[in-house]
Amino acid sequence: MGNFFKTIYRTIDWSLLACLLPIVAASLITMRSFVGETPYFERQIISIVISLVVFFCLTYLDLRFLKRTDVLVFLFLLACGLLLFVITVGYAAKGAQSWFRLGGFSFQPSDFVKLVVILLLAKYFSRRHVEIANFKHIVISALYALIPFGLVMLEPDFGSGIILFFIWFGMALVSGISKKHLLLVVGVGVVSFVLLWGFFFKPYQKARIMTFINPLSDIRGAGYNAFQSTIAVGSGQFLGKGVGYGTQSRLNYLPEYQTDFIFASFAEEWGFVGSMLIYILYGVVLWRILATALVAATNFEMLFGVGVAIFFMSHIVVNIGMNIGIMPVTGITLPFMSYGGSHLIVEFAALGIIMSTRKHSRAAHRDDMKNEFLGIA
Repeated sequence: MGNFFKTIYRTIDWSLLACLLPIVAASLITMRSFVGETPYFERQIISIVISLVVFFCLTYLDLRFLKRTDVLVFLFLLACGLLLFVITVGYAAKGAQSWFRLGGFSFQPSDFVKLVVILLLAKYFSRRHVEIANFKHIVISALYALIPFGLVMLEPDFGSGIILFFIWFGMALVSGISKKHLLLVVGVGVVSFVLLWGFFFKPYQKARIMTFINPLSDIRGAGYNAFQSTIAVGSGQFLGKGVGYGTQSRLNYLPEYQTDFIFASFAEEWGFVGSMLIYILYGVVLWRILATALVAATNFEMLFGVGVAIFFMSHIVVNIGMNIGIMPVTGITLPFMSYGGSHLIVEFAALGIIMSTRKHSRAAHRDDMKNEFLGIA
């Protein structure tokens, strides 16, 4: 046990953890201030405790086996199997059949899928980094993301589909994609969007996109959430209304104030100053992840860290963007703040893997990177 705590102490990036704790605390304080007897606060505490246990355990373990092809193939098949399973037997919430219900708790497989896709792309790009200019590798890597993308769109979970695209696109860019290929990818994306709009998007999803263009066009319908969210953020002004005095969430004008719109609830009570503090804390977390990635022993660890940073950044930008009315409402959670156990566990698990690579990268030999480039490892 002593060795466990000693290893944890030496391995963890404490500046990163020190920035995460205030974000988590802000989430709990905001949920605690909601009017009425709700289970969100108590359940969130349980989710946080479980997530921290996962984080510390993964930090302690030697996770270099995650680079093995057979392990990654198993995880990918498991992730896709869970998506197929939830489509058939999962329960529907907010227009999407994307949840498993386990007693009083729920689990969303798409959160786990995002982490698996990051691992798989990190492995693929790390072994083909020197020949990434070959377009076939862009196509093959896109298929790894396209399969789960298609499955989550069948639920339909438009928000998770967007995040999966951002993860693949961002990691492909970091891997050295050419400008010509970038333009081609953008062209394919435009064509895909047109096809999705014509054949796959549900009416409510189209309404959300149209409301993004003009949120005030339907404030009693599709634009209601975005309209109430912008009111909540704006009413916080500079210093906020104070904890427990956020009228939009307390009077239930703001829907989903514990998940999709928790930032609006927080901003109403803490104002511009509190919001800027959250931005800074998120910025430091992303900086520490990227700093760890840049000194990783091999390309796999480097690309995984970058992928996790893209994962978090995508969630942060999309969620806060929809809270302040500049992006469509897609049901994207805010990392470490939104209510929910599955996304919290995955987020802390991703950080635990990064912390584990910090520990083992110190003993890694330079030949590891050479072998990875050559495809020997």
